[in-house]
Amino acid sequence: MHLLNADLHSHSTASDGSLSPSELARRAHAGGVQLWALTDHDELAGQAEAAAEARRLGMVYIPGVEVSVTFAGETVHILGLDVDPAHPALVQGLHELRAGREGRARAMGESLARAGIPGAYEGALAYAENPELVSRTHFARFLVDHGHCSSVHEVFQRYLKEGKPGFVEHRWAGLGEALGWIRAAGGVAAIAHPARYRFSPTAEYALFSEFKEHGGQGVEVTCASHFPDEVAKYADMAREFGLLASRGSDFHAPGESRVEPGSLPDLPGKVTPIWSLWQDRLPAQRAPAPLCDA
Repeated sequence: MHLLNADLHSHSTASDGSLSPSELARRAHAGGVQLWALTDHDELAGQAEAAAEARRLGMVYIPGVEVSVTFAGETVHILGLDVDPAHPALVQGLHELRAGREGRARAMGESLARAGIPGAYEGALAYAENPELVSRTHFARFLVDHGHCSSVHEVFQRYLKEGKPGFVEHRWAGLGEALGWIRAAGGVAAIAHPARYRFSPTAEYALFSEFKEHGGQGVEVTCASHFPDEVAKYADMAREFGLLASRGSDFHAPGESRVEPGSLPDLPGKVTPIWSLWQDRLPAQRAPAPLCDA
């Protein structure tokens, strides 16, 4: 197994997380994270704060972003890691994506109003520090706090999934377009939480094939939404497609996220970790625990 405690997928108040970038850095450090990336949705505003606090704490920091992509009618998230947060192509591309998010959020509010929940857009907006990034998570927090559901998970099941009253379809960036921004900014692209997408085996194979053709280099193998059999599956797919394996908690908020930063299982030993690209920046990996006699 690869024993570096890396968390290369997390979210702050710059998108739909509940902690500021510096608060999130401190939480990651408290969880034992050695290599950390803040990857807010379609947003780079938290990068300077996150990097400064991570370095103050002694963590190795990787600038990141999670880009929303439409592929075969499904929303797919692509992680851009080790990007230049000031690169014009990436900055402009993300700006255009955020403009689309605002229209989608207003349409979600209108849809929920027709379902008997007025004021949802304004309510969700109050939970978002970045008004350009009102997301389904912000709507979910509003609906929970105002007694419409008991948990964020329930909100998604009842209101925000496809076919439910608050779901609004939206076309995001194209796969090649998003990877072009990431590569132009000097970054490495990785498919985030692939088990979450509702693809047939044929469509999933097409996603991995086209991702590779466009210069994609990684896939998230170990993450909060992957069960052990899925970790094994995507470790095998990483090897089949010649992709590097990533690891990330996808942390959003205390008490809301499935796992805490730093608490994920290690990557399987049969994959090559994506952080092998940054070997010269990394701390020494911890040694395996010694075996004890029974």
